[in-house]
Amino acid sequence: MPQVRAERFIRLDPETTFALSQTTGAFRLTWDPFISAQSFVDGATKPGKGVRTRTVSRMKLTMVTEYVSYNPPRNVGMTMVAGPWFFGTFGGGWRFTPEPGGTRAVWKYTFSCRPGWLARIAEKIGTWVLGREIERRIEAFARACEDPALVAELQAASRHGD
Repeated sequence: MPQVRAERFIRLDPETTFALSQTTGAFRLTWDPFISAQSFVDGATKPGKGVRTRTVSRMKLTMVTEYVSYNPPRNVGMTMVAGPWFFGTFGGGWRFTPEPGGTRAVWKYTFSCRPGWLARIAEKIGTWVLGREIERRIEAFARACEDPALVAELQAASRHGD
């Protein structure tokens, strides 16, 4: 299965870095260039293993994913439950490792394409497209982590239980 990967060094502690990566709603839209809408489904109100989310990309593609792991502040993993017809499978994992002076953020997407007769070509195209998207997304995330006002807003919301 093809995989794309991106990483950045973030000058924040793993707890704050992880928390920012898991923001939702309007706050998420301030930094994440990939999505145009995201919400929890099935009555969930916060992330956790087994929780599902519905995400609409800026390209107007919709995907429902389920958290298969949720281990703050170290990692989170999701798998596609329903999504665009051309994905046979799709999964994402974000890992946050403490390093001197900050956190190493590593994001990966693993996927397969269908139908089978088209998969070889579609997966090459998918690797290129998703590779660009994951780089763009983690770069925007790294910039958000360097924005003192955004980090302060996140920390204020955390103190108030938002």
